[in-house]
Amino acid sequence: MLNALWIGFFLTAIAAALFQFLVNGQQDIFGLLMKASFDNAKMAFEIALGLTGIMSLWLGILKIGERAGFLDALSRLLSPLFARLFPGVPRGHPALGSITMNMAANLLGLDNAATPMGIKAMQELQELNPDKETASDAQILFLVINASSITLLPVTIFTYRAQLGAADPTDVFIPILMATYCSTLAGFAFVAGRQRIRLDGVILAWLAGITAVVGGLALYFANLPAEQMAPRSSLISNLLLLGLIAAFLIGAVVKRVNAYEAFIDGAKEGFQTAVTIIPYLVAMLVAIGMLNASGAMSLAMNGARDLVALFGGDTRWVDGLPTMLMKPLSGSGARAMMIETMQVHGADSFAGRLASIVQGSTETTFYVLAVYFGAVGIKRVRYAVAGGLIADLAGFTAAVFAAYLFFGKIA
Repeated sequence: MLNALWIGFFLTAIAAALFQFLVNGQQDIFGLLMKASFDNAKMAFEIALGLTGIMSLWLGILKIGERAGFLDALSRLLSPLFARLFPGVPRGHPALGSITMNMAANLLGLDNAATPMGIKAMQELQELNPDKETASDAQILFLVINASSITLLPVTIFTYRAQLGAADPTDVFIPILMATYCSTLAGFAFVAGRQRIRLDGVILAWLAGITAVVGGLALYFANLPAEQMAPRSSLISNLLLLGLIAAFLIGAVVKRVNAYEAFIDGAKEGFQTAVTIIPYLVAMLVAIGMLNASGAMSLAMNGARDLVALFGGDTRWVDGLPTMLMKPLSGSGARAMMIETMQVHGADSFAGRLASIVQGSTETTFYVLAVYFGAVGIKRVRYAVAGGLIADLAGFTAAVFAAYLFFGKIA
C-alpha cells in the first residue's frame, strides 16, 4: 500500500502541474516542482541530522533506565493490559517499557523525547517479528496509536496563537483534547477490529481510567486563568521530564549501574538509527513537497468549497481544509497552513480556531510511518496506513464538530 501511495503522490503532483500549465497558464510550475523536490530532499537530511543529537540523548537516557530496572518495572505494571493489546510480545520484554515511555511522552506533548523512545520500541518489536520486511500486528497497533496519539499539553499551538494576537490563546484547549481523544479511539478501534482484540474488563478499565485522566486534566486547565494555562502546562511537562531523568540516575546509583557507560551505549544506537532513516525521509518528504508545490492542495480545497456550497452547507469549515489535508503528510507543512489561516482570517476567527484544533488533533501519519518503519526496514505496512488515516479522519471530523460546538457563532 505504501508503494502505491508514494507513486500516487508523484503522479498526482505531475498531473496537477500539467493542469496548472495547460489550463491556468502557470509557466513556472515545473520549475517549482523540481525546486520543491531538491528543497525537501535537503530538508529530509536536515531533519535526520537534527534528530541525531536528540535521539542520542534520549536513547542514552533510556539505556540508563533500562539497566537500572525501570523499564522492567513499567512492563510488569502494564503487563495485564499489554498482554491483551500485544499478545505476540512476551511479558517483561523491553519493548513494553519503551512503548510505555513513548506514550507518556506523547501525552505530555514532548515530541523530542517521544520520537527516539518510539523508534527504540519499534526496534525491539522488530526483534520479535518473524518477517523482517512486513509489519507485525504489534508494530501496526503501536504505529497507529502514535499516529493518532492523545496530546494533553499542546503548548506549541498556544504559543503560535499568542504570537498571532489571540485574545485567549488557550481557548482551543478543550476542543483539541476532544478531537485528539476521538482520533486515538478511532485508530485503536480499527486496529482492534482487524486484529480481533477482545475488549475485556482489563482493557475497558484502562480506557475508563484514561478517559478520567483526560477529563480531569481538561477540567483542571479549563479552570485556570488564560494567562496561566500555557506556562503551567510547560512547567508540569518539564518537571516530569527532569524528574524522570533524575529517577533513572538515582536508580542507577542504587543498582550500582555505570550510568555513563550505559548512556554512551544508548547514544551510539541513536546515531546509527538517525542515519538509517535518511533514505525513508527523503522518499516521503520529496513526494509530499512536490504534491504541495503542484497546487493539488488548492485544487482540492476549491473543489470541496464548491461541493459544500452546492448542497447548501456552511462552507466556513473548508478554511480549515488546508491544514487537514497537509497534517497527515507534513507536520511543518500543516503548521505553516495553520499559521497562514490565522494570519489571513485572524487567530480568533472561526477558521483560525478550527485550524488550531485540527493541528492538535493527530500526529503526522506519513512522517511517523516513514521514520518508525524506516528505522527497522519495514517495506510492507499492511493496514497501518489505513489505520492512521482513519484516525486522522476521525480527528478532523471531531475537530470540525468541536469548532462549531464551541465557536460556531463566531463568523
